[in-house]
Amino acid sequence: MTTARVHRLANGLTIAVEPMDGVETLAVGVYADVGSRSEAAGQGGLAHLVEHMVFKGAGGRDARAIAEDIEDVGGSLNAWTARDHTVYHARLLSGDLALGVDMIADLVRAPRFDPDELEREKKVVLSELGEANDTPDDIVFDHLQSACYPGQAIGVPVLGDERTLATLTASDLRRWTEVQYRPGSLVLAAAGKVDEDALLALAEARFGDMAAGTAPAAVGATFGGGTHHDRRKFDQIHLAAAWAGVGHEDPDVHALSLFSSAAGGGMSSRLFQQLREERGLAYSIYSWTQTYAETGLFGLYCAAERPRAAEALALARVVLAQTADDLSEAELARAKAQAKAGWLMGLESVAARCDRLARDLQVHGRIVPVAETVAAIDAVTVAHARAAGAKAIGGAEALATVGGTLTGSGKAAA
Repeated sequence: MTTARVHRLANGLTIAVEPMDGVETLAVGVYADVGSRSEAAGQGGLAHLVEHMVFKGAGGRDARAIAEDIEDVGGSLNAWTARDHTVYHARLLSGDLALGVDMIADLVRAPRFDPDELEREKKVVLSELGEANDTPDDIVFDHLQSACYPGQAIGVPVLGDERTLATLTASDLRRWTEVQYRPGSLVLAAAGKVDEDALLALAEARFGDMAAGTAPAAVGATFGGGTHHDRRKFDQIHLAAAWAGVGHEDPDVHALSLFSSAAGGGMSSRLFQQLREERGLAYSIYSWTQTYAETGLFGLYCAAERPRAAEALALARVVLAQTADDLSEAELARAKAQAKAGWLMGLESVAARCDRLARDLQVHGRIVPVAETVAAIDAVTVAHARAAGAKAIGGAEALATVGGTLTGSGKAAA
């Protein structure tokens, strides 16, 4: 693989670039090290609304010009908001790097935030929120996050809710970009057929005049472990449970991820085989991990028919406990192969390579060599994976359901 390089402007903006052989396209993006967990109380959905609104007009372009200018050259422009980061991203042919950087810089630095457009866009976000609320296997994870981190910003849904969205103003959006989009908290990353010198020149021209500074640190999060039941009636009950996991830099991060993969990461996993294949208790069943800077989650998801939902959850807990007790060498080897293959295959995409550059810098403070990550995965022992799993499921549990609650009798409650 080619070597990625890192540069920094005088004001603290980080530039990461990885030229790739054998491609004719590039990906470029600005990655802000802030997301919805940095929102103040009562402003849920602000970060996501900002991400929407920048496309309604920025710099010298209105919404139509933004769409037409990028599509005139066959490119695409996108953005997404997470709890701990926000991304403005473009895919382009190699000769259109300047256009991509110019447009992204406008989105980040010169959004218009017209009040009339804001009120119209709130309706779009409310439609998005309504769609999420009508999708049980989507909204259950928002409910779970709230149960895991009650009363904390990291537990608030990224989309916010009707009440908080109604109160947000153009001034709130403008203040957000001024305070949170500071050069010390931004990474401009590019990968693919990209000219490094050209990227550096564009970075200086479009971002070099920003005043130095970093975004305020997010308030630390602590796993709580509670319940959230959405009693709307569906044919199935959708269950999501989670336990305290680990943060980005925790020494158990790979061990817990591999434990999760063996327990419920694929069709050969124990959860899938025992709950779906052997018992027919669930159509969809899997486990997963999520990491943040100082905290994380290990969780499972299951969708089961209402009369059998409690049985499915009880068996899933048993399977996890058994995996922590007797995970085999063969299961761990399979989990390692899946982890390495999935990660390395993803890095064949210029967009994934661009994402890796930026997120490595934000999460680890450096670009982690591929060989180092592979070696860390290979170094996990059965004992380590078992211990990481046992530690997670041995703590407090958070539970969210959509479609009803579960009673001690094993029946789905009304």
